[in-house]
Amino acid sequence: MEIYCTRPSCSRPINSFPDLDSGATLKTVQQKYCTACGMPLILSGRYLPQKLLGKGGFGTAFLARDRYTPTLRYCVVKQFQPAGNLTPDQLEIAQNLFEREAEALEELGNRHPQIPDLFAFFPLITPSLHPGEQEEFFYLVQEFVDGQDLEQEQAQKGRFSAEEGVEILTSMLKVLSFVHNNGTIHRDIKPSNIVRGRNGLLYLLDFGAVKQVASVAAAGQEQSTGIYSIGFAPPEQMAGNAVYPSTDLYALAVTCITLLTGKPTTDLYDSYNNSWNWEPYAQVTPPLSDVLNKMLQSTPNQRYASADEVLAALKQSQSSPLASQVASPPAAFSSGKSSGPSTSLQKPLAQAPPSPLAAPPPAAKVSPPPMSAKVSPPPMSIVEFLGGVAFTGFEGGLLAIALTSLLGTTVLGSGAWLFLLAGLIFLQLRRIIERLDLVIIAGVTLGAVLLFPPLRDVFSGNPSPIQMVLLLTIMASLTAVAITTLFRLIYRILSNLL
Repeated sequence: MEIYCTRPSCSRPINSFPDLDSGATLKTVQQKYCTACGMPLILSGRYLPQKLLGKGGFGTAFLARDRYTPTLRYCVVKQFQPAGNLTPDQLEIAQNLFEREAEALEELGNRHPQIPDLFAFFPLITPSLHPGEQEEFFYLVQEFVDGQDLEQEQAQKGRFSAEEGVEILTSMLKVLSFVHNNGTIHRDIKPSNIVRGRNGLLYLLDFGAVKQVASVAAAGQEQSTGIYSIGFAPPEQMAGNAVYPSTDLYALAVTCITLLTGKPTTDLYDSYNNSWNWEPYAQVTPPLSDVLNKMLQSTPNQRYASADEVLAALKQSQSSPLASQVASPPAAFSSGKSSGPSTSLQKPLAQAPPSPLAAPPPAAKVSPPPMSAKVSPPPMSIVEFLGGVAFTGFEGGLLAIALTSLLGTTVLGSGAWLFLLAGLIFLQLRRIIERLDLVIIAGVTLGAVLLFPPLRDVFSGNPSPIQMVLLLTIMASLTAVAITTLFRLIYRILSNLL
């Protein structure tokens, strides 16, 4: 069996112990030590770290096994490991945050099926690599959720459909309702902190930045500690001011629009106008758009006051006559499977606690746009965009050859060519022709041009007409791509500068 050393400075953290492959030895051995640095490897006498999962915030996470469970249950061991050179005051704050995560998991995880359970929280004092000195490490052990976070899922499948967005929004709002009603604010909602388990359930992770709400905080007198993720945190949190339940609602809305558009927050936030510009890149119903936009208001009192209010408004939006006006394009659905341990180690599907939606506070009225409102076609990805440019250049070259051989280089021929080219661009922008259509149209046009009799009068001798046609059209296609890419680059540079 391999055990991973958790000392941050260990030069060779992977240790192999063949004797631990025996169940009897594994259960009875007192301790094992790192062969490189001498660090104790069996944490708290029972947890066996086996793999580094990642680093973030103030902790390093390891996948581990619990040797005192019948199935050697998988779990996650988090080690307190602040990055950088912190002052004593900063180190104390960081350690308090780590302990706060353990407290939140103990308080919330054991009572809600979508929050990981806390198994243990303990210190470890061990001799340092410097003679005569000691080091102290802190660990928490929590439930392992076998699955994929939404950031990884989006990287695989692209943007989410409106239906998937509503599913994520509704599921996380119910979790946040429970969290907020228990006097806690998460403060770090983002796609990488939401995991879809292999059982299909969505889990909210990483309570390291959690804040307990006291009466002074409700009055706006308590400062935020400044722990947040740039791009997802609202203005009051970034400024270090008091945070509220609506702080989490803002971050959840940002999470949803990044998933619905497939774009990072930097592409969606208009810093010039201090507003979010996400709707042109997503295909959602106007009522759902209104709900998300209210969650995204820059001032806390302009947002919904609670997760329950959002759930009520969301329910109202789904019953609106406009709720089915926009159909999302089909998207390849990810199975969410990973190469991790067996699903038998997952958290059981427990009944969620009763939601306080029985008597929700009055929901804000959502004013739907007029029935004639139209939704623009979904934006093209860069691959689709450049593919369309290449097709337009290729098809434009074929049309130019055909019209030149038929009408000559006359004003009539040039006008006809421009008219046909504009028509092609319009049909692509409206997505009337796309993807495989482009290949079929280009192939049919190429065949028609090669069989066109006047072509023999335009090209004679060597190279053959087919070689000349292919050469000219490929050159036209590549030229179109090069020019378009250059102008797109110039536009992006000017947009960032201005």
